[in-house]
Amino acid sequence: MNFVYYKVLFLMLIPSFILMYFILTKQNKLENYFSKTALNKLSISNQYFSNKTRNIILFLSLIFMIIALARPVTNEKINNSETSLTPIIIAIDVSKSMKAVDLFPNRLEFAKQKLLNILDNSKTEAIGVILFAKSSFLLSPVTEDFNSLKILIKNLDTGINFDNGTNIYSTLETTNKLLKNYSNKNLLLLTDGGDKENFDEEINFANKNGIKIYTLALATSNGSAIKEENGNYLTTKDGKIVNVKLNSKIKDLSLKTDGGYIEYSLDNKDIEQILDDINSKSNKEKFEERKYKTYTELFYYPLAIAIFLLLIAFSSMPSLKRTKLPIFILFFTFNFTNSQLIASSIFDFKTIKEANKAYENQDYNKALKEFEKLDSNEFRDYNLANSLYKENKFKEAIDIYKNIKTSSNDLEFKKLHNLGNAYAKNSDFQNAVDSYEKALKLKNDSTTKENLQLVKKLLDNKNQNKQDEQKNNKENQKQEENKEDSSQKDENKTKKQNKENQKSSKNEQLEQKEEISNFEEEKWLKEIENQKTNSMLKKMESSKDDSISNPW
Repeated sequence: MNFVYYKVLFLMLIPSFILMYFILTKQNKLENYFSKTALNKLSISNQYFSNKTRNIILFLSLIFMIIALARPVTNEKINNSETSLTPIIIAIDVSKSMKAVDLFPNRLEFAKQKLLNILDNSKTEAIGVILFAKSSFLLSPVTEDFNSLKILIKNLDTGINFDNGTNIYSTLETTNKLLKNYSNKNLLLLTDGGDKENFDEEINFANKNGIKIYTLALATSNGSAIKEENGNYLTTKDGKIVNVKLNSKIKDLSLKTDGGYIEYSLDNKDIEQILDDINSKSNKEKFEERKYKTYTELFYYPLAIAIFLLLIAFSSMPSLKRTKLPIFILFFTFNFTNSQLIASSIFDFKTIKEANKAYENQDYNKALKEFEKLDSNEFRDYNLANSLYKENKFKEAIDIYKNIKTSSNDLEFKKLHNLGNAYAKNSDFQNAVDSYEKALKLKNDSTTKENLQLVKKLLDNKNQNKQDEQKNNKENQKQEENKEDSSQKDENKTKKQNKENQKSSKNEQLEQKEEISNFEEEKWLKEIENQKTNSMLKKMESSKDDSISNPW
């Protein structure tokens, strides 16, 4: 017999024996500090056992409990477990042609979603992911950890400008390196086929190195234009809009390497067919050998003995006649108080739910009333201030934002960002600038930077208008001192000029204020936690460059 957690015996059993010895042998020393009357009141009387016998039974129960915690076992054996999987490299085409919009929202985003669906449907595969355009980039080596792989894919920024072109040869070289220790080499291309007409080099390389190429074609035969980041469509040198179609020649690459070819479908049938074909043509590879122990558990025997001894020790309890009423009162008070607390918390949750629902539905007046029902705290005050802001009650929102105290840097950043928005709406541009600058010290956020630059321009215009007005006033005073006779005309003329300047400056401010309002509708008060970050990509060297000269 062995103990799985044998250290428990040393950490708990030995101190328990020492404690038992002191209690049983040094009990009489308590009489030096307490009277016999006090000791009798503190002791639990038992009509069957003496206190000494009772203590011995309790300690025996404790000993058996400790033995049970040490987990005694027998018939211990070591077993081996092997994991056999099919290795697959999935390559996503990230060239410019994948920005075409014949698939929603575009071919590249559609390919990312297909890859996530493959991970959800894979049960006996180990998968690595690479990206390719003119060069290949390693996103993940072959792995069984699909959860981490999904995070990498979801956070992949498809707005990265990769080199133009579609170099499948480089993809094959990278695949050969990643799968050099495996007998089965499977490559799945998620691509529109690029522009190449002849894939003889790629076919020879794949056959020479035993790589089976499967293609999931992600394009339509009619093709589509390529929408760039600025909203314009990609054009040729002579000004014609580029229309990129499915390159059907990519089919030869798959069929001549003993792979498979299939065009996309809106459901998962295309994925299921490819995975079934790969598994039918490939042998499983041994990925990991694990060793684990098996044994027969014995802990329940000492545990049963411990419980039995514990029941014997507590078989005779002191009389509760005198304590029935106090216990009843405590029980009633406890339950009544807890029920009130539970009811209160339930109503609070209901109020929070109603307030959040009203805010999401843009019923800010109702959200404001619901948040006001809650007790004040940093999160309630933050949401209340947001509701006031949406109701155009900027002064009230500013007062609440300023009084929010929090230890959370994220909430402090949001508070300062929104405080700057409220100041800007209230035409207090200097305080808006101060709030944005404090927020940027906590977090380097692009939206806050844009708001800061916009408010600074408004502040500069406001200061310039004040300077112009002061300058005009000085000129008017000087003219009045030097020319008393013509002062009335000059004054009228100056007033007229001042009115025109003020009118034009007000119109300019109104236009800018309208501009900032439209700008805020999309960017201000937006959640920033879900912003995507670029994944770490490793560029893989290739022996051949893409020979296609088209910029897509």
